[in-house]
Amino acid sequence: MVEDAVMPSDVSAAVNTMPVHAGLRSLGEPNSIRRQFDFWDDRLEGRRVFSELLGTFLLVLVAVGGGMVNARFGGHVISTGEQVVAPGLMVAAIILFMGTVGGAHLNPGVSIAFALRGDFPWKRVPAYVVAQLAGAILATLVLWALIGKHGAAGLTLPGHGISTTTAMLWETVLTVGLVSTILGTASGAQQIGPFAAFGVASYIVLAGLFGAPVSGASMNPARSLGPALVLNDWTSWWAYLVGPVLGAVVAVGIAYLLRGPGGGQSGTAAAQGTLGTRWLPGRIGEPSSSGPAAPPPTDHDDTKRAN
Repeated sequence: MVEDAVMPSDVSAAVNTMPVHAGLRSLGEPNSIRRQFDFWDDRLEGRRVFSELLGTFLLVLVAVGGGMVNARFGGHVISTGEQVVAPGLMVAAIILFMGTVGGAHLNPGVSIAFALRGDFPWKRVPAYVVAQLAGAILATLVLWALIGKHGAAGLTLPGHGISTTTAMLWETVLTVGLVSTILGTASGAQQIGPFAAFGVASYIVLAGLFGAPVSGASMNPARSLGPALVLNDWTSWWAYLVGPVLGAVVAVGIAYLLRGPGGGQSGTAAAQGTLGTRWLPGRIGEPSSSGPAAPPPTDHDDTKRAN
């Protein structure tokens, strides 16, 4: 009689469990449940927060820099239209190149809106807001160091003959439209993937074209408070804090009326990014761990390693 081959215990256990793992992976449920908690993994939080700092830095560099560069070179080199188009184009670029890392909020009002909507955890909001303010401050400092303080030095101020209260209400109305656009393009009903960047950018440009003469069309407390902190000039500053935050809250209410409660898969993916959920950070060509090969992924398993 030929004796049965005896396999090592670890290999035997792997072979015996492979069908189980394959069956569970084919169902998709374990991975989908795991991904619901991936965003709460603090190990990747530094990357997400840094993406907010970098993104806000780039946005404010353009939004503040346009006016300062124009003033530096005589006031006629960059038209008003170009100054309001540039931030919109920058936002589109930022969303496209790293929106999947942490959501590309770039704006405390957007972070608060996503949290109120149930698409973003409140525990992440403070770090995001600090990163956004830090990015705005850093961009202002870089501009001042390179070209000096010119014109309004990056401050957003009410237009000639416009009161601070009117500017605040104007910022509220503009921000309602901006945040409504952001929440709408992130929802399952209007999910349009990367084209959301163009929708948001288009709104920023249009709002700036008709709204900038009244209040500066900031719609972003970080963009306005960054220069104010650096310059220590608090003229009408509260309008650019209260207006955008109030507008974001109103937009959340509108989103509820239009689409019901948030917290869906599309909204959370847009608000939180997909770092650690649909892709994992890793080196190109990183060798796989030793041991039995895992069964091939199925259509239900979209967890991938970035290559």
